[in-house]
Amino acid sequence: MRKPAASTGDEFVFLPLGGVGEIGMNLALYGIGPEDDRKWLMVDCGVSFAGPELPGVDLILPDIRFVEEERANLVGILITHAHEDHYGALYDLWPRLEVPVYMTPFAAALHAAKREMEPGAPRIPTTVLQQGERRSIGPFDIELIAVSHSLPEPNAVLFRTPKGNVLHTGDWKIDLAPQVGQPIDMDRLAAIGREGVDVMICDSTNAVREGRSPSEADVAAGMEEVIRNAKKRVAVTIFASNVARIRSVARAAEKTDREVVILGRAIRRVVDVAGELGMLDGLPPFRDEEAYGYLPPDKVVALVTGSQGEPRAALAKIAFDDHRSVALSAGDTVVFSSRTIPGNEKAVGAIQNALVTHGVKIVTDRDAMIHTSGHPRRDELAELYKLISPKVAIPVHGEPVHLAAHAELARSVGVPKVVMAKNGALVRLLPGPAEVVDHAPHGILVKDGSLIREPEVSGVIERRKVSFAGAVAITVVLDGRGELVGDFAVSLFGLPTTDDRGEAFRDAVGGVVEGTVESIPRQRRRDDELVAEAIRRAVRSAVNERWGKKPLCDVTVLRV
Repeated sequence: MRKPAASTGDEFVFLPLGGVGEIGMNLALYGIGPEDDRKWLMVDCGVSFAGPELPGVDLILPDIRFVEEERANLVGILITHAHEDHYGALYDLWPRLEVPVYMTPFAAALHAAKREMEPGAPRIPTTVLQQGERRSIGPFDIELIAVSHSLPEPNAVLFRTPKGNVLHTGDWKIDLAPQVGQPIDMDRLAAIGREGVDVMICDSTNAVREGRSPSEADVAAGMEEVIRNAKKRVAVTIFASNVARIRSVARAAEKTDREVVILGRAIRRVVDVAGELGMLDGLPPFRDEEAYGYLPPDKVVALVTGSQGEPRAALAKIAFDDHRSVALSAGDTVVFSSRTIPGNEKAVGAIQNALVTHGVKIVTDRDAMIHTSGHPRRDELAELYKLISPKVAIPVHGEPVHLAAHAELARSVGVPKVVMAKNGALVRLLPGPAEVVDHAPHGILVKDGSLIREPEVSGVIERRKVSFAGAVAITVVLDGRGELVGDFAVSLFGLPTTDDRGEAFRDAVGGVVEGTVESIPRQRRRDDELVAEAIRRAVRSAVNERWGKKPLCDVTVLRV
């Protein structure tokens, strides 16, 4: 990084490397001390999911080259909660850092269970913290505050420093009846507000939405109504980590004289973990997949993985008649108790269309109260700001439109200053004034199969180009005089067979190759790179003239 124009000795700084200007891939660094002797604590280490612009990529991870350079000064990684966009990059990135990791019990147990499903995953030393606990991690004095979200044990983090206090909200909402775990601790947040908070770094996901996010208690009531009114089988698809939703489905099934069958490893893993932690106490036992076939249709509720259209998940296999032991038929009901993540609409729509074709009834949150967000809407944001009364607000966890709406709201409720940060921006928080003082390297890494690489060297950029315009591979053989020897090889990938005049593209490309070689002065044909580049340009131009697209073109020149 460049040296800040004005350094004030001991400072408390904030450096997001993911999650600002986007939803997902959350990774924040907090630093304490002078620039030349600063210690760092990482808060969260998440992933996001690739769309069609990155064909073949499994996951997107934050680029941590800055953290790797500061590895000797990194005192730990603190995970606020167990969603993939907050802890999903740990297995892939922790081996580059090898520092202690801190989580609450549910996150730690789910993390351990997940490891058993991933061959070769590293054993990460994990310290379990409790909600409400205050402790030191290196020079950082932190307190975890219980908040509400769409899974158990989400936490806000209060940093106390000699210069002042900073509140990192994490993902949160105001839900006083979350069905599982503690509700948001409004009394503790009020006390923290009275103690004094200089800077609040806060979730922006729903900052464009008016009102309040409904409670999980409202969803529980809506779910019971839908299941009670169903005449035949009911399948409910959810985010697997939403234990409150699992509990609500199980309770609704019990009240309507049905049994819950688990379909999908991810939900089974969460049910096992939550059960061990006592979060599903008092419920009838869950049934395994084998029970589905012999339970009467009006006596079953299936909890199914695949709410985001994942092709290998249980719901997709059922929808496309590819499941080994489970089927749905006309009159059955499928409840989509989840939000479709942007980019997954097409996959989810394909599954819904396939189900409807079979006569299955689809229920979404447009039809009934069967889902709620885990993030605060505008009235909840305003309430927290009034409770905390920070001097500075920094919107995070959102795309630009969400950050801008959050900034406007913060100003409207009287926050004196709003700092708009981006990934890679080093923000001096304390001592004030809070402002961006520097920038650090940032970006993304892609997980492509078993490899983690920068996009530029992963091959995905060329793969995307091939997916749009195909590829041409050409091999020519020249003798010492620069004459073509024998036939040259032309291979086409993803190009049309013929152009609109009926001429085969392979013949057209062959003619261009031969003509290009002959057009190069014989003396210049000794330069293999020149010949290859001339052929490449000519072929791309000729294909573009006939098709309107320029394929990737690879040319190899051999000598005999």
